[in-house]
Formats: sequence, structure tokens, C-alpha cells
Amino acid sequence: MPLSRSVSMTSLSGLPPWEDEGLPVEDLLLFEVAWEVTNKVGGIYTVIQTKSKITVDEWGENYFLMGPYYEHNCKTQVEVCEAPNPAIKKTMDCLSSSGCQVRFGRWLIEGCPYVILFDIGAAAWNLDRWKGEFWDTCGIGLPFHDREANDALIFGSMVAWFFKELQDMPNVIAHFHEWQAGAGLILCRSRKVPMATIFTTHATLLGRYLCAGNVDFYNNLDKFNIDKEAGDRQIYHRYCLERAAVHCSHVFSTVSQITAVEADHILHRKPDVVTPNGLNVKKFSAMHEFQNLHSTNKAKIQEFVRGHFYGHLDFNLEKTLYFFIAGRYEFSNKGADIFLESLSRLNYLLRVHKSDMTVVVFFIMPAKTNNFNVETLKGQAVRKQLWDTAHSVKEKFGKRLYESLLKGEIPDMNKILDRDDFTIMKRAIYATQVVFHPEFLSSTSPLLPMDYEEFVRGCHLGVFPSYYEPWGYTPGECTVMGIPSVTTNLSGFGCFVEEHVSDPAAYGIYIVDRRFRAADESCNQLTHFMFAFCQQTRRQRIIQRNRTERLSDLLDWKYLGRVSTDMNFFFFYTHTLSETACPKWGCPEPEPNPATHGTRLEGEGTHPGRDATPSQGTPQAGLEPQTHQRAGTGQTRCATAPPHYQSKEKQLINVCCLCIIKVIGKTQSEVLSRKGRSGGWLWYMLRRGHAE
Repeated sequence: MPLSRSVSMTSLSGLPPWEDEGLPVEDLLLFEVAWEVTNKVGGIYTVIQTKSKITVDEWGENYFLMGPYYEHNCKTQVEVCEAPNPAIKKTMDCLSSSGCQVRFGRWLIEGCPYVILFDIGAAAWNLDRWKGEFWDTCGIGLPFHDREANDALIFGSMVAWFFKELQDMPNVIAHFHEWQAGAGLILCRSRKVPMATIFTTHATLLGRYLCAGNVDFYNNLDKFNIDKEAGDRQIYHRYCLERAAVHCSHVFSTVSQITAVEADHILHRKPDVVTPNGLNVKKFSAMHEFQNLHSTNKAKIQEFVRGHFYGHLDFNLEKTLYFFIAGRYEFSNKGADIFLESLSRLNYLLRVHKSDMTVVVFFIMPAKTNNFNVETLKGQAVRKQLWDTAHSVKEKFGKRLYESLLKGEIPDMNKILDRDDFTIMKRAIYATQVVFHPEFLSSTSPLLPMDYEEFVRGCHLGVFPSYYEPWGYTPGECTVMGIPSVTTNLSGFGCFVEEHVSDPAAYGIYIVDRRFRAADESCNQLTHFMFAFCQQTRRQRIIQRNRTERLSDLLDWKYLGRVSTDMNFFFFYTHTLSETACPKWGCPEPEPNPATHGTRLEGEGTHPGRDATPSQGTPQAGLEPQTHQRAGTGQTRCATAPPHYQSKEKQLINVCCLCIIKVIGKTQSEVLSRKGRSGGWLWYMLRRGHAE
């Protein structure tokens, strides 16, 4: 279902205000389950962290986050406390008495949401038993050497156990993120736990692997043999887990239209709703304030550049532009390859046109390191020594100049500095032959003592020509900080901007076409964007930063958060009503799977779902994953995944809305006559167009 045009440049006030006094959350609990709760691994951490404030504002004490427990994270990010909800406290005590350690507290971020953390290490003794149960449930076996998949199963088993024991609060919505949390959703459905479930994929597993393999991914989505590709990359068991979670959920969502297309082909289910990612946007009372931040942080970067290039500093820092790329260390997925080639072409154009502008580029892609390079530390030490030397000489110069003027004499500039002063300066100059490349961004770094936000604000242009980017927080962060950026039409952010802004380039967001152009053409387009940016005057860049900052409302969770909130409420009620009032359209329970499907695991004397040696990645002959054709669609699905819980002919949203109308009434007056606020809210949702 395509996302409606919720915000545009002509209506930056956002979505219409709530017509109801409040949301009906009194009898509902919302649980958000993700591997990155208090555990920073990737972009999902940013999604959950930034969204928590708006979610807590809507749900209050009824909102809980669930994640894995890591002691070092808990000590610095979580305030441990007692669970205020008696039902949750009782459930935690039940798990603790059975040998599983569960912690409860408040996550010390904006909004201070409640978190429930499960100690995976303390429950690892159950791994063999849970592997066997998981195999018996859905026929997915996990190899012993895949530590991450095994941890995900332990985490999911504990989450499912928690929800099974949570009997005193029947009205529960559970929102699961990514495949690491998928095992919990699958087990909850197989055990018939009475709750509404949502699954959000931020990027498909196989999609990330295929794009990293330098294939023409988006133009060949319908041509891939999905099972074979997953097996060749030895992630077949992960793929099965992800796909099973997608098909087990009552509601399936993703973060962008480009990922929705990908999920439809790879996971064989079209997302029910697209929920774009947002950020917490802090508006300034005056427009010039964020411009001042740019100037202040640019000065810090200039100090770093002086230390890096001093002795070779043959360019004017006042006519220097700072470009950067940031993200995972994925050379082709994040577009570092095309960026490097475009920089080479940009360098040629600047020389041909005899431009006096210089471009300094930063690659912020953290990789494994042992320590700082000695030469890099030496370079910054020399820069500091030069600064100290200059100040020392300046003080001597000023004192002698002052004494000469007191005598009424014009000082002799050849005598005001003695031989020792010149010797000190020469020694400092001769020690500057150092060139290095920075790797870290931290306010405590001896190389570039700046946090990421400060660094971004000090740069002129962020360049993110990604090939695989389901959403893309880096250009979004540039936008809310008023820094122009380059993105692509293969990123969720780029597609989102194209949909809502008529002329993105005028607002400082340049979108490179990487889907319908060859790599060389895309490279030329990126070069053109960067060269045009280099030709802007300082005044033009200031005006463009002002226009870029205006787009921040598009990415504010105050607006985008309503999409997620609407989804949670809407699908809880539609799921509940559809199953009670109109069972034939309800979501069936998982079908029993044939014993011969799933990932083939070898190993004499081992349980088929427990520690065993995987067969070279692909299922062996005679035990290929079984496929079942869905009537009238010509599509097939893997037997390892539980069945699709909605037909393609009748989407869940339409079906559930029909059930609501059947149960509640066909007119607004009949709907609003219901006791409580839920009737008015449901009518509001229907009127908003969710049932189109």
C-alpha cells in the first residue's frame, strides 16, 4: 500500500491535528522488540532512540522496549528500577525463578522509555533445547557456528516466554524489528499467544548480500533464484527465519518504497504500510543560530586541516570546501567507489576551469583498528607546537613593540626579533612534513576532537551515493542540520524527498540516478553536482543552507511518528475485531509444516535442529525447500515459512475495515454512539483514508 502524501512543501504544518481528545491507550500495552535497544550496532538504534520521545508522549507508561542485556551498555545507559506494572513484574519474577535473568529500567535517552533486557548469556544453557523446539515448530535449523543466529534464537525464545506468561494484560501489541527479533514473533504465533504483531524490516538480509556482490540488483529482482542465492552465501537459515517472521506477522511494514519493492520480491509479501524514519528536530529561535554553528565547527575542522597539511598548505582555507561520506564500511553498497571516481573527475574539472576553490574530503567509515598511527599523532602535536611557538613569539614581539613606542621610537623590525626567535620558528617549520588520514570522530580524540554532529555542521556537503540504502540516516541528519547533501534514488530517503519536494536540488538535496543509469553516467552526474556546488558563492551557499534547514519538518518524528502510532492502534483494533466478528477473514494459525522441509543439516548422531554442520550453504538434492503455489497468483513460497496470513486479492487493511463497518455500523453517528473513545478514533482512521 503506497504511503499517502502526508507532508509537502506547501503544507509543512504536517498532518491534521487529532480530532479526538486522546488516543485509547488505557487498556493497551505496546512492546517494541529489537536487537539494538540500548545496543548500538547500526541504524535501527537511531530509529528507536529518536522515536522514543514521541512514542512515550503518546503511550506514556504503557510503552516498553525489549532488547538484549549487555552489562557495559546497561551501566552507562540504563537506570535500573522496579517494574511499576504488576503484570510485568509478575512475569519477570516467573522467568527469573526459572533461571532466566531479566532486567527492568529506564533508558537514559530523550523520553526515558521503560526497557526490559534479557540476559542471553545467562540463558545459553537452554540453546540446544530451544533449537530442537524451533526445528519442530517451523523446520528451521541453525548451525552451531553462527553465533549471531544462535543469540537471536535465545533472545526470541525468552521474549516469547515472556509474552506467554503475560496473561494479566490481554491487550498487547508487539512490534518486532529485523530478523534478529523474528524468532520471538514466530514462537509467539506458533504458541497462539493472544496479541497483535507487527514486523518491520529495515533491509532484507539477502538484498544487502547481493548488492555487496556488485550485481545489478534492482533491475533483476524478478530473476533471482532466492533460495539458491541465500544458500550460496550460507545465510539460508537466516533468510528462512526472516521470511517466516514476515509471514507470521499480522502486519508487515518497511521504511521506504524502494525497500517495499525489494521485500515483495525477496520475502514474497507486500508490506501493508510504509513508515518512513524520522529524527528529533530541534528548531532554532533565530535562523542565524545554525549558521553560527556551521562557522564555529568549520573553524575546528580548519585547525585539523592546518595540522594535516601544514608544510604543504599551498591553498587558501577561506576558499576551501569540506565534503564527507559516512556510514558502514561497505565500499560499494555505500557508494565509496563511485565517490572516489567522481572526485578524480571533479579534480580534473577544477584544474581545467582554473578554479581557486579547494575541496578537502573526509571518509568517516569506522573499521577495525589497533591504535592511532604514530605519524598522525605527531602531526597534530606539531600543529599544537606551532601554535604555542607563534603565541610565545607574539608575546615577545608585543612587549618589545610596546617598549619602543613608549620611548617615542619607531621600532626597527629587523631588530625587534632576535636570532633565538628565528631559530625557534625554523625548528617548528622543519617538523611539519606529515600527511595522515583520520579515522575517528569523538570529542575526546587527539586527532579531530569533534563529535559527529559538530563535524557535520562544520562541513559544506555530505555525499552519500549509496547503491543499497533502505532508508539513509546520514543525508537526513545533514538536512535537519541545514547541510546540503547528495543521495540517490536507490535510498529510501532519496525516494521520500523526490515524492514530497518538487525541486530537491533547490533545497540542497541532490539525487543521483543509480537505478536507470549506468555506473559511468551516475558518476558523471555526481561530478556535475559537486562541480556546480563548488561554483557557488559564499552567499549562495548560505542561502542554500537556509533552504535545506526548512526541509527538517519533513523528517520530524512529530509528523512521521503519527504514521507509526496510527499503524499500532489501527491494526490492533482491526486484527481484534476481524478475528472475533468475521472469522473467515481472520488470520489463521500457522499450518503444520512437512518434516522434510527446512535447511538440511548433516552430522551423524545429532538432532536435526541442534548443533550440526551445515551443508556447504545450499540445501542438498532431494531435500530442496518445498514450495507451495498460491491459488491464482502464480507465486511460490518456501515451506519453511509459515503461510501468508492474508490474501493478495484482499489486503488485510481492506478486510479489517469491512469487519469494523459490519460490527460498528455504517454511519458516523452509529460509530460515534459507541461507548468510549475507540469508536470515534476508528471513524477518524477510516476517514483519514487508511481503508482506501
